[in-house]
Amino acid sequence: MGVEIKETPVSGTEFESMKRFVYEYLDASVKNEDEGGRMRWYPWHSAEYRFNHTLNVLQIAEEIARKEGADVDVVRVAALFHDVAKLDADQEVHAEEGARVAREYLASRGSFPTSFVDRVCRAITAHTHSGEVDELSLEGQCLIEADLLDKVGANGTVLMLLRMGYEARTHMDAATMVDRVYERGKEACKRIESDTGRSIAHERLKRVRWFREWLELEVPEMEPDPEIAESE
Repeated sequence: MGVEIKETPVSGTEFESMKRFVYEYLDASVKNEDEGGRMRWYPWHSAEYRFNHTLNVLQIAEEIARKEGADVDVVRVAALFHDVAKLDADQEVHAEEGARVAREYLASRGSFPTSFVDRVCRAITAHTHSGEVDELSLEGQCLIEADLLDKVGANGTVLMLLRMGYEARTHMDAATMVDRVYERGKEACKRIESDTGRSIAHERLKRVRWFREWLELEVPEMEPDPEIAESE
């Protein structure tokens, strides 16, 4: 009886090593910046925030990949490296630069098949694709949907409210900021193609609506948002 050999094995130990590498790369990118740096004073311009975003995307992308039949190994590794160059490359090319870093890492450590490395790098490069998501590979779709979804829901709301303090806004602007999260979330979710991604998007948008309603209940001066009310 023949033994089936999995083409793209990524062991738990290897994956943990990749995680450490990605965090250390992000941390070094911030430390090596010139004084001040791009948006240095925002808390999300940090290795900690970017790595947390990476882990969020990893979790969402893996769920979509498993339920939609994508290659989970490809998606997990691509998700881990997708923003590795976010803090030290121009925004327009950070996906390509991230793919380069991932290729160098995978080629120099372990014995990953060339076909596996190529698929990982294609997914990373495609995560900034602005066209239709279904033009991408299934693995690329999983990654781009997960990246969009991390900005929606409770997490996106917290980040927007955190931004208020850095812009010297009062709490009375909270409803406006939450509305912005909801609108951006709706626009982002228009690009979601998978059934799994749409289900996640629905739940996350629902949490934003709930939060907006709670604000209205506790802060009488806030005007109800008619569009959110109508969507219920």
